[in-house]
Amino acid sequence: MAVADIDLTDLDAFAAVARQRSFRGAAAVRGVSASSLSEAVRRLEARLGVRLLNRTTRSVTPTEAGARLLERLGPALGEVAAALDAVNSFRDSPTGTLKLNVPVIVARMVLPPIACAFLAAHPGITLEVVAEDGFIDVLAAGFDAGVRYDERLEQDMIAVPIGPRLQRYATAASPAHLAAHGVPRHPEELLAHPCIRHRFASGIVALPWEFERNGEVVRISPTGPLVATMLELEIAAAEAGLGVISTFEEALAPSLAAGTLVPVLTDWWPSFSGPFLYYAGRAHLPAPLRAFVDFLRERAKER
Repeated sequence: MAVADIDLTDLDAFAAVARQRSFRGAAAVRGVSASSLSEAVRRLEARLGVRLLNRTTRSVTPTEAGARLLERLGPALGEVAAALDAVNSFRDSPTGTLKLNVPVIVARMVLPPIACAFLAAHPGITLEVVAEDGFIDVLAAGFDAGVRYDERLEQDMIAVPIGPRLQRYATAASPAHLAAHGVPRHPEELLAHPCIRHRFASGIVALPWEFERNGEVVRISPTGPLVATMLELEIAAAEAGLGVISTFEEALAPSLAAGTLVPVLTDWWPSFSGPFLYYAGRAHLPAPLRAFVDFLRERAKER
């Protein structure tokens, strides 16, 4: 069979499904329907005359032929993408799609002004953002880059600061709660207070709460009437007097400014370095990613 008989998009679709081991997973990353990927793979298998993927109701795995094809195909598709993107770099403003994986708090509190300014400066670029708190292999999942905090960065990745360089966890409660339960003077006193706790999408509850003052670190595991994955619900519960809340200072800033929440234990609020954009170091970056990295560096110089 001649190479010209094979559609490059079908090869790309096969590679995406084989890497994700899932039609739905690959479809979510690529922003297309699972049925279109399935049809592309069936078309490719028909033209090659060999099965490339073993499919069951629970899994998708490459056959021996599929694994061999994927092994050789990955670098080749990367070279094709790099070649096409090299032309893109000659544009006054690059075009294309930039896919980012970021923590939920970054998507809510850090990214909006940065993303809006970047897109205004680069109207030819489409930004796709997936917000999740789990740590993943961004390249294997089909993302161009990710945003994480320094304790979660992989060693072989390049990191560029994004957003505030210093952040804090703030602790607060409503005036009604403090009138009923008293103002805590030490973190351990929170064990006698109902507290609002956060659960990550992975199912893990954000415990213990950590506090720091003059080198002394105190960790506690409070209890309370609400455990939620929605920060808005947690803040509303705290404002309603249901308990003490501890989360990113940026998230509580509007409530603190309005007086619906009152800061407590301020001399114990722990600080930590801000988030980083991270991506794999390679000779040629996709034009949209290169534009975003340059934008962040220029923004940092201006600040």
